[in-house]
Order: sequence, then structure tokens, then C-alpha cells
Amino acid sequence: MCGIAGYISYKGPARQPVAQAMCDQIRHRGPDDEGFYVNGPVAMGMRRLSIIDLSGGHQPMSNEDETVWVVFNGEIYNYQSLRQDLIARGHRFHTDSDTETLVHGYEEYGPAFVEKLRGMFTFAIRDLRQRRTLLVRDRFGKKPLYYAETSDGFYFASELKCLRAAGVGAVANGEMNAEAISFFLQFAYIPDPLTAFQGVHKLPGGCFMLVSDQPGTSKITRYWSVPKPCEEERPGLSEEAVCEEIRSIVDESVRLRMIADVPLGAFLSGGIDSSLVVASMARLSNRPVKTFSIGFEEEELNELPLARLVAKQYETDHHELIVKPDAIDLVPRLVRQFDEPFADASAIPTFLVSEFARRYVTVALSGDGGDEFFGGYNEFFQTESRSRFDHVPQFGRGALSRVANALPYSFYGKNYLRMMSRPTALERYFECATYSSYFLRSQVINPEWMLGNDDATMRHLLGGAILDDSHDCVSQAMQYCAAAKLTGDILTKVDRMSMAVSLEVRCPLLDHVLAEAANRIPNSWKLNRGRGKLILLKALGDRLPPELLSAPKRGFGLPMGAWMRGPLKPLLHDTLLSQKARERGIMRPAAVSRMLAEHESGRRDNSSFLYVLYVLEQWLTEFQAAVEQPLAALRV
Repeated sequence: MCGIAGYISYKGPARQPVAQAMCDQIRHRGPDDEGFYVNGPVAMGMRRLSIIDLSGGHQPMSNEDETVWVVFNGEIYNYQSLRQDLIARGHRFHTDSDTETLVHGYEEYGPAFVEKLRGMFTFAIRDLRQRRTLLVRDRFGKKPLYYAETSDGFYFASELKCLRAAGVGAVANGEMNAEAISFFLQFAYIPDPLTAFQGVHKLPGGCFMLVSDQPGTSKITRYWSVPKPCEEERPGLSEEAVCEEIRSIVDESVRLRMIADVPLGAFLSGGIDSSLVVASMARLSNRPVKTFSIGFEEEELNELPLARLVAKQYETDHHELIVKPDAIDLVPRLVRQFDEPFADASAIPTFLVSEFARRYVTVALSGDGGDEFFGGYNEFFQTESRSRFDHVPQFGRGALSRVANALPYSFYGKNYLRMMSRPTALERYFECATYSSYFLRSQVINPEWMLGNDDATMRHLLGGAILDDSHDCVSQAMQYCAAAKLTGDILTKVDRMSMAVSLEVRCPLLDHVLAEAANRIPNSWKLNRGRGKLILLKALGDRLPPELLSAPKRGFGLPMGAWMRGPLKPLLHDTLLSQKARERGIMRPAAVSRMLAEHESGRRDNSSFLYVLYVLEQWLTEFQAAVEQPLAALRV
């Protein structure tokens, strides 16, 4: 696991000090080693966290005649079989590292080689013969890759702070992308390919980019897309065969991710997905699995008792940590780690469990991915139940919308009526899949910072993550979660929080072979009448304690609502009602005061949106200090 950075100079030879400055910003991603390649207009470097071939995996790495060079972040889980294929084709290997398969694979197959890779990765390959650079990101976007083109050159890196160190104007000067900030205010993250900065982009997951040495010549190619959910049963489909396939792929995926030359363990949340991963690890290991759990003093969110059941059943080497309200003090540090606004509050426990696990291991397996591909989120069940509103005639929707708009903000049911009035299943879904209601946002946020929920806006911003209306509402929701929210929210959180403490996290349930198999299974086999993961549990449920199977889904959250009414109340007031916040032109101070009072009284739980606004203000304080123009000017 590493971090990478580099640039292609349009104005003379590239300089190592620039690449050095970029890589110095990501020492946390790779504290064990560093290396640089500088030749003509190209300089690229890396920071290494040693996982495989500890002594022989130094980068950059080249082919035999040094015409192909690579810097690599991630893991190639099928590197051993790829290596054997390439040796049979005449390539000579000098290390036991998975990195070396990339240069020889590129030599043999060109950019199409990426389709053979099974893993999580971003990498840059410099091809001296063709004078081009290949940038690649893994299928799900587990590993990040940012890029920007300026008049001086083309820059790329694992984190935005590297581009700031290189003096890339938009990041260095804090030139915000207003569209991205508007999306954040509604969804609490910024989707690919947008970033918070003008002219700076994320390479989408499942894509590679070819960049020549001439300005304006970069080209992005998609090599993999999240498969669409299956809506109908196929003739002859056998439940027994499907269960056997799931068991086989899950165990293989876990086995591949247990390959490491350093101590390895697993996160154990007490939920189904992480418990299944631990169960598979225990079956495959000849020694106790190290497991790590965190809990809360608030009983309604504490899953430690369930985690202990799994730890006891599989006799793991189990470790626990209790999270207290002072964890919120981490937010300024986490804001700097993300580089752009990110308000999924579960980042805080993710950081804490990563920091906790890093005391004992260098690699941890997690259960991320089961909900997206096996129908585990509550919002999928809600979407399914709301499909009955498809039958409301258009004139009825218009009437419902007028009533919802006319009702006072304090009226219970106002948001529900608006949801019912939306013309499509997709719009109804997005009314409920955000961190705040439309009417709350419209009260608090100035109109120029509001994002529409309409289909056209979502399709413009989210592209292939949005299915057309020929697909049922559950498929639309699942596709959005798997193709957009997973990368922009869940995997961003896991990557930044684990790499902040130099911990590599691997996600066996996010193997593309498993995802493709899962999305060949009809939705009705995954979720039905408020219950999800049906086929996953039929395949693997006998590996889990019965008490866990019947427990309600809680998620990996914080008791933020209670904390904001108690120990965090002064912090929120000081931050959101500060003079700086009032002058930015994003929030309406009087409405913010009313929202705080409503939350503190217990009338409504506004904690999610309050956290969004708190993170935004923290980020603006951190990254906008150099900006003199009023933020509202960005909308002119």
C-alpha cells in the first residue's frame, strides 16, 4: 500500500523537488520507503507501506530494458497467477512483488492488461517508447487518484494536498467548485469526477487515462462498469447453485486478501458482513484471527455484545475500544485528511478503529460491500414500499406538492407529502436518501447553493450511476449506491481514515468477481418485505450466531444527536453562528439558530445536517483562508 504523485511538465524538464514536495504530503500513506523516477518531462514518486516482498518491492520499478516504469498504490490479489502467465510468455522477474506484474503486463498486453487485474489499485506507468503515461484506478475506486491540467503541466496524486504542494492553482488558492459544494450540502460527500476545487478531478473508478507529453491530449477510457442489478429470474436458475457460487467466491476472495508478509487482522462491527468475513478468515487460518471492535456507552448503538458472540464462536484474538463524545475533537484533523468537505460522521469511528487496530496489525479486512450488492440498506426496503406511489396520477401529485409547500415548516408530514408528490421513483428516492429534507435545506441554505433533486440534475452529476426509468425503483437505488455512493462516500472514508494511520484495509465483499455474480441474482432473492441479504444468509448464515441474524441493522454511526444536545452544543453554536460563518453567504444565520433550537428541544433530530454544516465550516476555515473574494461571487 502506498501513495503516488507526479507530473508531466509542459515547460522544460521535470524536476524531482516538485515530485518530492508532493510525496512529502503523503508520508502517512507510506512511512516505510520512498522512490522517484525523473526523465525528461516526467517526474513521479511514491511513498511505500511495505506489505508484500518487504525487502524487494522498492519503487519505482521497471521492465528489463527500463523503457517502462511504474509507481503503484494498492494490492494485486491475483498477482501470482499473472506472474506465472507472464513468465511463460518470456518475461523475467527480479522481485516477488505484485508491483512487477504491472510493468510486464503492460509490455505484453498494453492498457488492456488492467482488465486482468483483481485488486485495489491506482498506478502510473511511464512508457518511454510511446512517450505517454498511463493512469489507472481500480474498478470500485477503492484507491484515490486526483488530476489537474494547467498551462505548466499535467499533475496527478493520491491526495489533493499533493497538488497544493505542487502549486496547482485551484487547490493552492482555494478556488471552489460551487456545483460540488452544492452536492455536498445535500449528500455529505462529493461524487467522482468532481472535487471541491475548480479544474481538479478524480479519475472515476473502472477507468484508465492515457496522457501524452503534449497539452490537452489526455483521454479517459472506461474498462469496467458496475453491473446492473437483475430484475427478473432467469429460467433454470437454481438457489442451491447460487448459494454454492457465493460460498466459493467469498472464501476465495477472503483467501486472496489474507496474503501478506505483515501482521493481519479484521474489523468486527457486530454486523453481518464483517462477521461473515471473520468467519471465513477463521476457517482459512491456522491461528486465531485478530479482531477489532469499537462500541459506545449509548446502548442503542453499541454492537459490542454481538461482536463478542462472533469472537467467541471463532476464538479470535479480540480487542475492544469504547468511543466517547470527545471524539468530535478529531474533526479538524479529519478535515485536513480528506482535503475536501466530507460529512459522513462514521468517519470518526472508522478512524478510531483503524488507529486502534494499527497498534497490532498492518493489514485489516473489513465487511464493506455486502449492503450494496446484496440489498442490505434500509433505504432499499423503503424504496420498495414507496413504489405504490407510482400509481398517483399527475394531477394528484401537483395537488400534493402545493399542499406540502403551503404547510408551515413545523407541520409533521410536510416532507412526506413532498416525497409522495415527486414525479419519478428516482426523485422520491433522492428525497429520502439525503442527509436532510428539502424543506430544511431550503430554510437554511441560500437558494444559489441549493441542488435540485430532479432526474436531469442527478443524471448530469452522477452519469452511469443513474439507471433510466425502464428499471424498477429498487434497481435504481441499488445502482446509485454501488456506482456512486460506494466510491464517493464509503470507500473514500475507509481509505482516508485507514491510511491516516498507515493501515491497509482490504474489502473481500468488494471483489469484482463477487459483484458480478451478485448482480446476476434477481433482486427478489436478495430483499423482500423489509428484509435484506436473503440469499447471502441462505448461503453463509449457518456460519453466524443465531442472535446476530435476528438483530436489527444499526449501521456504523455515532450517537451524534444526543452529543449535540449535550457536550457538543457549545461547539456547534460557536462554529455555525460565528461571524465568519455569517459572512460566507451560504447559510442563513436566523434559520441556523432555529434549526439548533429545534434539535436541542428534541422536536426533530437535525444532527445529520448540523454535522454537514459543521464540517463545511471547518473545511472553509482550513482551506479558504487565502480566498479574499466573497463565496457568493463564485455563483456569478
